[in-house]
Amino acid sequence: MKLSCLALVMSLAAAGLSAQTPARPKITGISHLAVYTSNPSATERYYTITVGAVKQADPENPKGVRYMLSGTQFVEVLPLPSGAGINRMDHTALNTADAEGMRKYLAAKGWQVPASVQKGSDGSRWFEIKDPEGNRLQFVQPSAGAKVDAPKAIGHRIIHVGFLVHSREKEDTLYRAILGFKPYWWGGMTEEKVDWVSQQVPDGHEWIEYMLNNAPAESISQHLLGVLDHVAIGQKSVDEAYATLKSQGRLEGVQCDKGTKIGKDGKGQFNMYDPDEIRSELMNFHATEKPCCSPFTAEDPAE
Repeated sequence: MKLSCLALVMSLAAAGLSAQTPARPKITGISHLAVYTSNPSATERYYTITVGAVKQADPENPKGVRYMLSGTQFVEVLPLPSGAGINRMDHTALNTADAEGMRKYLAAKGWQVPASVQKGSDGSRWFEIKDPEGNRLQFVQPSAGAKVDAPKAIGHRIIHVGFLVHSREKEDTLYRAILGFKPYWWGGMTEEKVDWVSQQVPDGHEWIEYMLNNAPAESISQHLLGVLDHVAIGQKSVDEAYATLKSQGRLEGVQCDKGTKIGKDGKGQFNMYDPDEIRSELMNFHATEKPCCSPFTAEDPAE
């Protein structure tokens, strides 16, 4: 009888704990990178001509615009606020199956969240938090059946976004411990130092990239910060994408690499920069050479 009562008490306690901590909704991939512009017309030319995205109104911010690669992935461009200094990144954003469920999940984990989600005119829902280093992070639930035709886009899949990180361990307290991100690859300019850490979303194959840099703030230029804060568009062949951009004159007047190259992760890549020096990286879905430093520990994305 005593054992039965004990079992009942333990069962009720477990049920109560489960009720207090809701399950984490799926995090399926990257939604967008939001950046600032000091020259809207030049920025529009870059994202519509060079990148080939489709310009749309911004349901989240009437002062902004979206440059769509697909119905659920885009670059959001906002007016440069006063006091921004050299910073040109506003926030990163992840796609989730349930924004309100994610808000409740994070609240149950003790993370500071807003009182409610916001709703867009397109039917999307989102909310914003700050990660352990103060970077703004949004969770977006796209509108049902969202579709965009972007025939001139140089790619339709954002496979990762990267941003400046000072402490891998500190950031992991959110992305790994609470959100369930999984390791994908890490590497550096030399085998002895880790410069980049790729953390893949728990329910998809896209990732965020910690761009590790502990240089004093006064030594970081706008260009270097734009190298660190970046968006990567997946390619079957970076060489073919580069040839398309060159042959169509879409790189004229654009700051970019002189040609394609193989990154330390063994994947082909090509870098170009918007007028405020935020980097757009074209990257192959799959490596063609052996990566340095670390093997890939999760599946690659695919188009």
